[in-house]
Amino acid sequence: MVQALVRELELRKEEISEAVETLYFGGGTPSLLEKGELEALIGAVQEHYSLAPDPEITLEANPDDLSADTLRALADSPVNRLSIGVQSFFDQDLKLMNRAHNAGQAMASLEGASRYFDNISIDLIYGIPGMDHGRWRSNIEKALAFGFPHISSYALTVEKGTALHHFIQKGKVPDVDPGQAREQFEILSQILEAAGYIHYEISNFAKEGYFSRNNTSYWLGKKYVGIGPSAHSFDGLHRSWNISNNSLYIKNIQEGALPSEVETLGPMDRYNEYVMTGLRTIWGVSLERVASQFGPSYRDYIQKQAQKYLEQGLLVLEGERLLISKKGKFLADGIASDLFFVTL
Repeated sequence: MVQALVRELELRKEEISEAVETLYFGGGTPSLLEKGELEALIGAVQEHYSLAPDPEITLEANPDDLSADTLRALADSPVNRLSIGVQSFFDQDLKLMNRAHNAGQAMASLEGASRYFDNISIDLIYGIPGMDHGRWRSNIEKALAFGFPHISSYALTVEKGTALHHFIQKGKVPDVDPGQAREQFEILSQILEAAGYIHYEISNFAKEGYFSRNNTSYWLGKKYVGIGPSAHSFDGLHRSWNISNNSLYIKNIQEGALPSEVETLGPMDRYNEYVMTGLRTIWGVSLERVASQFGPSYRDYIQKQAQKYLEQGLLVLEGERLLISKKGKFLADGIASDLFFVTL
């Protein structure tokens, strides 16, 4: 697999002429990679692409993978940022979500990581069935105690076919309560903002200077290349995605073929994507950009569609920038979808 990833990087070297600002190892369990394998992948980027000075190199990790030896090896590698999937500091929540790690491993991984890395992000989940506001506050407080500069937090979603979905269907576990999730989102926002974190994207909070450069590039519509099975790419006009089957992926790459499908995005698709990503961030949606990139009809349309949300205080207009309000943040995706341009 690593050899195939290296080969795909070579096959796609013409796709990006700009300097690569960020590398992100994620979408699976990249913390299982050995130091030499990580260095081989980063070396392939250095060989075939122009790498910007001081790039952000992030590795996603599960707490149970971050042994003392693994952390020492990562600290000695080019990786300079960790994103650790803690999800909760309570065993009952972790068992419910069928996580491989326990609360003790979560704490130990963070304590170990803090010895080697300054730039660390942790993930937390809210809206877990049975998790009251007191336990949620305790989760946030435990995270804050480490002083890490970045916290990402997401509402629990229940996927069909999972053990949790089965338990909910059987009545063994209560279903996700949207009201509880919204209240816990508001608790999270209040506590983290009071602690000096900037709520720069709906699910992301960071101290000044520690916004995720990788995710920010995505939200601002920059080009990116995704390497590996199921990986998605975007060049501004086209979206592509690799096949998900590992063996077929490797076979195609070994034959020098890119195992991907490509979709050309029309003006309506690109407008809708800009609205969706822009509204989720502190940068909002620029009406000037809408007019210049997509035409005055799109600007007229978004202003008309946004009016009711402006009146309800869910959106605000600052100059030429349409922003989600504090009141509207939990509803951002639904509001964005109502601003989409659709043809019937």
